Amino acid sequence: MVMTDAIEPFRIRVDDAVLDDLRSRLARTRLPDRIDDTGWEYGIPIDYVRELVDYWRDDYDWRAHEAQLNELAQFRTIVDGQSIHFVHTRAPDPDALPLLLLHGWPGAFTEFLDVIPLLSTAYHVIVPSLPGYGFSEPTRTRGWDASRIARAFVELMRRLGYARYGAQGGDWGAQIATRIGALDPEHCVAIHLNMPIADRPADAVALSDEDKADLAAMAHFQREESGYALEQSTKPQTVGVALNDSPAALLAWMIEKFRAWSDCDGDPENTFTRDQLLTIVTMYWVTETSASAARLYWEHKNSTEAPGFVAVPTGIARYPKEVLRFPRPWVERRYNVTHWADMPRGGHFAAMEQPELFADDVQRFFGSFR
Repeated sequence: MVMTDAIEPFRIRVDDAVLDDLRSRLARTRLPDRIDDTGWEYGIPIDYVRELVDYWRDDYDWRAHEAQLNELAQFRTIVDGQSIHFVHTRAPDPDALPLLLLHGWPGAFTEFLDVIPLLSTAYHVIVPSLPGYGFSEPTRTRGWDASRIARAFVELMRRLGYARYGAQGGDWGAQIATRIGALDPEHCVAIHLNMPIADRPADAVALSDEDKADLAAMAHFQREESGYALEQSTKPQTVGVALNDSPAALLAWMIEKFRAWSDCDGDPENTFTRDQLLTIVTMYWVTETSASAARLYWEHKNSTEAPGFVAVPTGIARYPKEVLRFPRPWVERRYNVTHWADMPRGGHFAAMEQPELFADDVQRFFGSFR
């Protein structure tokens, strides 16, 4: 195998035929029936799906968003046989601290569009697409779990010439940043997470009333809202057939989560614009990465690698509508927590929902490492 450290400029350009096929499929959408007077309790409402499908087909302008995204400095490189797409925005100061910002599912690198200009005044900002997601292209070999992705991003930062850097993430991004902190403490000076995962300790730990409420909310989430994860962690190729063949299915599968996991008061469009949502859905569609993105759940479930205690300084931002809010005493048994912020508003998609709050907290934490 020929090994190369080459980093090549990248521009997004989706073929017209792909967009024509998308509109044709949207025009032929066959939606299921519904029971009158039902809302989100059965899943995404069919009338709302129909409205979004019509908007996506007739009014959404991918080319305009494609041009906006191409204003960013984007690149690709091959790491461990896998194409990695990333945005790299440099700060004016060449000695600025680099920050690696990591998304999750059903997100994309575009979650960070509004925070890149806020952070890049003082930090070099690197925003990759996870392997198997978007313009990083589908994964084509087994084993792309969070640990393997972490090693790939450690290598990416080495190729970029950064001897010191910080990592930030939520959802899968938090899992990957956790492993980067454990794998590369020589170079990763600190990590910042907005959805840390922690285990229940074997011995009893005193919990506050708020902690108990958070545990009850997580139990409800596992019982009522985690069906997607069970399917994607056990049979990702099965659901992948529907997501790769039907844009309406992909839209419904993803938009339901943006509504359920965000601080949107029951309506996703209270927090996100339609174009923000459809740009992410369209990226999954045109890159045909919905199945490979789902496979990350299978790889994680079947992974034998797990980090121990993460000793690098760790900042935690707790957003009130985050779906998994573990008690601080549990989190502190897994991380060297040096910063803890209870945020006033926001949810799972923190950078996209509350870009100013997100950027302020990230800068407050990483400021001491600059």
